[in-house]
Amino acid sequence: MSKTILSSLIADKHGVTRAEADEIINTVFDGIRSALASQGSITFVGFGRFAVHDRAPRMGRNPGTGEAVPIPARRVVKFNPSDALTTAVNPKKKT
Repeated sequence: MSKTILSSLIADKHGVTRAEADEIINTVFDGIRSALASQGSITFVGFGRFAVHDRAPRMGRNPGTGEAVPIPARRVVKFNPSDALTTAVNPKKKT
């Protein structure tokens, strides 16, 4: 789903304009970004958890030349889905 489709869905369901829906989406995304930057994680009950993790420096390879290339340490965002989301995506089949 793209941001445009999400914006249209919100606009249709809640009777707001697409511009207002875009503003709402941007506000939510900005809130998530600031929470991750300041707190390191954010949890949405029934959906999942976004958390910042430190990735250690390591050596990689340039696939074209095979030359070893150092990859610096960095922070990455990881997502862990809730049980409810996992079940919704992978419903149990009746046997």
